[in-house]
Amino acid sequence: MFNDEQLERYSRQLMVSEIDLAGQEALAAASVLIVGCGGLANPAALYLAGAGVGQLVLADDDVVELSNLHRQVAFRGGQVTQPKAQALRDQLQLLNPDVDVRSAVVRVDDAWLDEAVAAATLVLDCTDNFATRQAVNRACVGHRTPLVSGAAIRMDGQLAVFDARHGDSPCYACVYGDGAEGDLACSQAGIVGPVVGTVGAMQALAALQVLVGVRLDGVLHLFDGRTLSWRQITLRRDEGCPVCSAPQEEVSSI
Repeated sequence: MFNDEQLERYSRQLMVSEIDLAGQEALAAASVLIVGCGGLANPAALYLAGAGVGQLVLADDDVVELSNLHRQVAFRGGQVTQPKAQALRDQLQLLNPDVDVRSAVVRVDDAWLDEAVAAATLVLDCTDNFATRQAVNRACVGHRTPLVSGAAIRMDGQLAVFDARHGDSPCYACVYGDGAEGDLACSQAGIVGPVVGTVGAMQALAALQVLVGVRLDGVLHLFDGRTLSWRQITLRRDEGCPVCSAPQEEVSSI
């Protein structure tokens, strides 16, 4: 049950038929793990906290740098040198004290992810390297936890939902293989702030919809910041995928 203050806080969201009271209750009961606390996670986490997701777990081993501030808009100048996971946690708690926000200043590995993903309702991949993305994907497939993956570089972004609860859903490795070559950091290629902000906001929107029971997997959304346009590519499960090729039973939505 929500108290009067909470009902007022979420009142505009409760008016939306796709959310309503039942959806708000589902959000309040959810735990979302956000891996990476940079440009994607900043807007995504702000919107998820604002929406009333019950628990947010933030994982990152990096610290806030001056060069982050043009795009990592949850941070403030006074937080430079602070661990990103803790700095983001502090901003989210100011936004919505009802949300249980936990920070982990850690470089995630398979063992850490296995435990953290097992406890999560949904995972947001907001990282910037293939090796971590592959590790997050393996854990999500192993625990059948929905994964919302985002990426952005220069003026381009992409977004996809992978949901191993459904036997016909592809996983990240079905699309990108199992290699780790080709990483290109923002420090090398550059990034325009609103591009990564757009993708991060869309990750939050996708997560909210999945948490209230909407199925969004099987589509890769590509954003072109030059023309402000999106295009979609249908994704198919790779029957030979080394990560998810074992038969998956259909499970109920959240």
